[in-house]
Formats: sequence, structure tokens, C-alpha cells
Amino acid sequence: MQTDILSPSSGHIELAAAALRRGQLVAMPTETVYGLAGHGLDTAAVAQIFAVKERPHFNPLILHLAPAIPLEKLQGWLLDLAEFTPAARERLESLCTTFWPGPLTLVLPKSAVVPDLVSSGLPTVALRVPAHPVAQALLQAVQMPLAAPSANRFGRISPTSAQAVYAELSGRIPYILDGGNCSVGLESTVLKLSPEGIPTLLRPGGIPVETLEAHLGLRIRLPADWANASTHSEGLESPGQLRSHYAPNKPLFLLPARVLQLQPADWQPIQSQVSGHAHVGILGFARDPEKLLERLQPHFAEAILHLELLDPDPSLAAPSLFDRLRHLDEGSATLLLAEPPPLRQGLGHAIMDRLRRASTPWNPPPP
Repeated sequence: MQTDILSPSSGHIELAAAALRRGQLVAMPTETVYGLAGHGLDTAAVAQIFAVKERPHFNPLILHLAPAIPLEKLQGWLLDLAEFTPAARERLESLCTTFWPGPLTLVLPKSAVVPDLVSSGLPTVALRVPAHPVAQALLQAVQMPLAAPSANRFGRISPTSAQAVYAELSGRIPYILDGGNCSVGLESTVLKLSPEGIPTLLRPGGIPVETLEAHLGLRIRLPADWANASTHSEGLESPGQLRSHYAPNKPLFLLPARVLQLQPADWQPIQSQVSGHAHVGILGFARDPEKLLERLQPHFAEAILHLELLDPDPSLAAPSLFDRLRHLDEGSATLLLAEPPPLRQGLGHAIMDRLRRASTPWNPPPP
């Protein structure tokens, strides 16, 4: 199959919309990452998404919606909110009004209209309204919900450009709509809302949990096993919950602290792990590469170091995270090391989540 990268002209959007109506798949830009879009209520199209991505069926999908669909229509169409209390409905309405369009996904009780394949057999469905103008134009053109997980092979680094999608899925889909680089660069925040209106964070993402808590005026629950990401199919309520995800082809080890904060005892297991590698890639959070190299080089005297730097400010680092990881993965380094982000609040929480899931367990682990 030939894969064409299309500019987002009105004619190309209609061409992509026609392909979607025929049951084909199209890669579309969103503000978070590029999505592999298919008719979200057509089981055959949804099955194609799983096949093209090589994605296991136990991992549910997110349905993307056009803007300005009132909650009343969703209740009688995609959602079954019969057991929602008035307070829960009010909270849901407030979240939709404030954060849609945007990088917030809401997990809610589904109606029978939503195929079980979309929800992996769960009684809930994940919904989002993307803010990217090209995604919105495509959704308006097709007039249907689009299931659109990240447009890459399962478990791999998420694509934030049309070129990255092409590298992942060329020959597997007919069209990629090029909407430029993604402005957020991290997948959406996923929030589950119970019939009583209790919010639970299922995945940190493009909207910081602190922002949601400030809006709701209450603490958001974390899953009981938050510290131990799932390694199997049980209990997955949304995408991005598996232990291994967003991963490069090469082994990536997450350092126990930032390079400038590592103590002498920290270096022994690191050096043991990278021993024998002539090229080592470093993903760092720094504005001064010389200072970082000065600290690193004594410990890697026999290795060539390849630096990819991100801004220490998580909001500035997030749009480039996956792109920098992809550069390292495609380069000559045979082993990768990543610093943890300087801040764990705001988008730093989501960045740390992605790096943890992209990383290989230490053997032996760092102290």
C-alpha cells in the first residue's frame, strides 16, 4: 500500500474523510500526538486499528469527538449515565465545558452503541475532543466518532510529526494528514469519573493533575497499584497503563537522579550497565551541554556520548520529549540513559511516567 503525506487542505481533508467513511484508516494530527484514526463505531475499522498497530485487544481505545457536541446528546448516544447522581452530572458538565477541546480524556459508562472492541469489553468508554484544528476539521467532515490511538506500532515511541508516523506506518495506511509538530507532545490526561462523581487519574498527560484538582476543588484519586504499573492485560481501564510503553528499540535506563546530583556510589551500577557500549545516548534536562558533558565524560572515558537535551521546564520539554527519544533511538548509540525531569509536578509528572514506562529495568538496579 502506498502511504501519502497530505497537506491539510480542504480537499485533502475531504479525501481523508472519504477514506474513513469507506472503513480505511488515516493518521491525523492532534495537539497531543498523532493518532491512527478509524470509524469508532465500525467494528471492522476498529479491528484494522489493532491489526495495523499490532496492538493487543485488551488495551482499550479513545473515541475522538467533534467540538460542541452537547452532553445531552452524548448521554443518549455514546454514554449511559442513568446511574450518575446530579452532582456527578454537574461535575462532568463542568469538566467538559472547561477542558474540551483539549488534552483531557474522560472514562465514563458506555452505551450499547460503542463496540466492545473499542472498550476491550469494559462497561466504560474513553472520550476526548481534540483541540488541533486539522483533527477538528476531519471530525466535522466525517460526522462520526474516530477511534485514534497513537499512530505507531504498539509500545513504541509516540509520533509527534507526520514524518515520525511515516517511519512507523508507511505501507500500512493510505494517508497521513500533516498538521505540523504537536504542540503538547504528550498523550492526554485520562480521568475516570464514577457515578458518584469521584475522579480517578488513570494516566497523567497534557493537563496537569494539579490543574484538574484546582478546578474541581478536591483531590483526585490515584489507583491503588499506581506505583506498580500493569505488566499484563488485567485491570487496564485506559491506554498507557502497561509497564512497558512509549519505548525505543534500544535499551533505555532511567537514572536514579539527575546527572549533577548523582553521588559517587551511584556511578558503579551505571558504568557496569553501559560497559562494552562504544556509543551511549544521553537524554538530559539541561540548558548547558558543556557542564553536563564535563560531569559525564570521566565516567565514560571509552564511550562516545550523544546528547539530546530538553529544557528543565517541563512545559517546554514536553513537546520535544518523544522527538528527542526518537533521535537517540535512530542514531548510533547502542544504549540510552535518561535523566528524570527536574520537577515532578505539572507536566513533569507525565514526563516521568513516560520515561519510567519507556525504560528497561536495571540489572543490577541502582541503589
